[in-house]
Amino acid sequence: MSLFKKIIVCLVLLGVIGVGRAYADDDMSILRDEETEQALKTMITPIFKQAGLSPDTVKFIIVQSNEMNAFVAGGQNIFLYTDLILKTDNPEELFGVIAHETGHIADGHLFRGKMDMDHLSTEAILSNLLGVAVAIAGRSPGAGTAISSASDSVLTRTLLRHTRTQEGSADRAGVRFLQGAGLPVTGLLSFMKKLESQELIPETEQSEYVQTHPLTQDRVEALQHAVDEGPPGHTPPEWIELHRRLKAKLLGYLFPDRSLQDTGAAPATQYGHVVAWFRKNQPDKALATLDPLIKAEPNNPYFYELKGQIQYENGHIEDSIQSYSRAAELAPFSGLIRIAYAQSLLESKPESHEKQNERLAEAIRQLNAALDAEKQASEPHHMLAIAYGKQGQEGMSRLQLAEEALLQNNAAFARREAQLARVNLKKGTPAYQRAMDILDLVSQSDRGDNKSEKRD
Repeated sequence: MSLFKKIIVCLVLLGVIGVGRAYADDDMSILRDEETEQALKTMITPIFKQAGLSPDTVKFIIVQSNEMNAFVAGGQNIFLYTDLILKTDNPEELFGVIAHETGHIADGHLFRGKMDMDHLSTEAILSNLLGVAVAIAGRSPGAGTAISSASDSVLTRTLLRHTRTQEGSADRAGVRFLQGAGLPVTGLLSFMKKLESQELIPETEQSEYVQTHPLTQDRVEALQHAVDEGPPGHTPPEWIELHRRLKAKLLGYLFPDRSLQDTGAAPATQYGHVVAWFRKNQPDKALATLDPLIKAEPNNPYFYELKGQIQYENGHIEDSIQSYSRAAELAPFSGLIRIAYAQSLLESKPESHEKQNERLAEAIRQLNAALDAEKQASEPHHMLAIAYGKQGQEGMSRLQLAEEALLQNNAAFARREAQLARVNLKKGTPAYQRAMDILDLVSQSDRGDNKSEKRD
């Protein structure tokens, strides 16, 4: 929930992850990281506005994979593979790819799967898209969450492949959005030129990006014409540093030894080193590298977030509370930071009963605030269930478990917990009404499934 949380489903998510935990090379993961997602949101905003779309509706899902790909699915969800991000040499290439994917959204080239996914968690969306069962192995952000499954590139190629006509259409739309936003098209062109040689090799050896986004010489020539004949565009200078930090952080997380080979003193490089030392289970070196960065940028919430995670992961819960509190203060919009802060509060063991009650109340406040930003996240509900349980509020605890199950598309468990919540909640209260709403939603889902079975 802070720096890189890993959830393995068949694809996976960026946030808090257990240090040193090994995963098979063919597993794919989603990584959650607030800073990375905000950087991507910054770049997408002018592009989405040109497309007539609301930037608030887009969700970036970072997929950990040694394959290179990007696609849109399940609505306005943009999936970016880590290998693609690391292979971009500048922000122009990254937002050029994003502009192209926005073209697919604007043109309606979306794979949605078999159900309405607007109210499901990311894990459930992935499970629906790829047809795999999801089994959560762990709950603690510190330990990470694992969902066992391996990648299936054949399935990806089959379900997510666009036609050459669709690709050309998305290119033209992407160029239009970039030029309308005053951004250069050069990055999209240079990225496509990197892929040209793959058209000459057997399909089984091509990257997933080329397999799902068929490349033609006509596409490259059209992009070259747009660069030659169109306005040059301008990249905001601050985006260059955003891109550097995004890549350095990701490199430090995925390839710590490679990160540490760069001896540069630039802030982005040092930031990557902090993550690399953390991943190599050397927290003292990580913190020693991080402290000068905090001194230089005392109002950077992501530095405090990372410090809090390092402290939390190494058993210094009380210290992590202070760091996360500062991060949440500096970035009140971040649901991921609030969730990590709440986790530390719930894990703490204060000496007095009064202090314990204060921390439970603060954890509940942080988690409820987090849900404003992370409406499709199931974990805050699980943590709220724990917090309310510690307070002796069984009805509220059961209600949160029902909410969690609903997001995970587990109708049977959602029904059971909502029924138990209803018994323990006062009639007429908002919580009681929500339990009834969940029961209605589950019943509607059951009726829809029955109708589908009859049609089949």
